[in-house]
Amino acid sequence: MQRRILIVDDDSMNLVRTKMILGKYYEVLFAESGSEALDKLKEEKIDLVLLDIEMPRMNGIETFERMRDNSVDIPVIFLTASGDEDDVMNAIKLGAVNYLKKPFRPEELIKRVAQEFGK
Repeated sequence: MQRRILIVDDDSMNLVRTKMILGKYYEVLFAESGSEALDKLKEEKIDLVLLDIEMPRMNGIETFERMRDNSVDIPVIFLTASGDEDDVMNAIKLGAVNYLKKPFRPEELIKRVAQEFGK
């Protein structure tokens, strides 16, 4: 069975680009907000979440905290365009497995995801 990745980003172009990169290897689902991501995590079996930090209403850190509050134990790789190292350090302290700075190279994204799946 193919691994399922949920990509959470408020920018539709980022969603499409990321799906183009990962869709050859994995089943890819989208969420355009933190609340939509939380709903999908209740409904779908997800193996990995790629989570944007900077989103309106509910940012990635808050989304991740709510996942943990709801006992959702799925690995999360944060995606960030922010140069703010505090964001990244907070994400890692909360239990994120990795992060990737946007814009990222496709091969770097593939490598980080594959590392999570032990390939």
